[in-house]
Amino acid sequence: MEIVVTGRHTQIKQRFRDVVENKMNRVTAIAPDAQRAQIVVTHEGNPRQADTAKRVEITIIAGSTVVRAEASSADEYSALDMALDKLTLRLRRTRDRRKDHRRGYTNPAPVDLGVVEPAAEESEPEEPNNSPAAAVASDLGPGESVEVQVGDTPIVIRRKLHIAEPMSIDEALYEMELIGHDFFLFVNKETGRPSVVYHRHGWSYGVFEIDTPENVAKK
Repeated sequence: MEIVVTGRHTQIKQRFRDVVENKMNRVTAIAPDAQRAQIVVTHEGNPRQADTAKRVEITIIAGSTVVRAEASSADEYSALDMALDKLTLRLRRTRDRRKDHRRGYTNPAPVDLGVVEPAAEESEPEEPNNSPAAAVASDLGPGESVEVQVGDTPIVIRRKLHIAEPMSIDEALYEMELIGHDFFLFVNKETGRPSVVYHRHGWSYGVFEIDTPENVAKK
């Protein structure tokens, strides 16, 4: 497995690289098909955040599968251990899930919140040409992104186009677990609607779908 260690606002010492090399055995033991490990160490310069001054993000790539975890601590070594604990847990879940699917096991159906009732239509004032909406209204290519600052404020809006194949709810839950997020945006291949799956509590999940009044009226 290829291991790449990089630093943001910090220098990576050889001792840390050696520790990473040794600890990656935990990954290959669970996921022998892992091809690449990317470890990024970020230093936070604010002295008020000394307890979380070092953040370690680990990304494992195995074919088309990507598993990610991150953690912060006062030093990079403890942050690495914490991130590895999260990562190995997700890798084990992925491995066990594959075994369950081979046995024909299916996860319980998520809680369906139904289609949200559209709010009453209201006339909206025209956006000025220098508004954030106008600035990000241009077409984007796959993977392209654009950022715009809102007036004189520190707020920055980032827009990116991501191309993804439609998938089932079960597949979306699987992808959400892999990247370690609490939600996952996807296009439901059964309904064609933009949808979001999300954690509720424990092993309970929800699914949220969006549609327009015109499309609902046609069905």
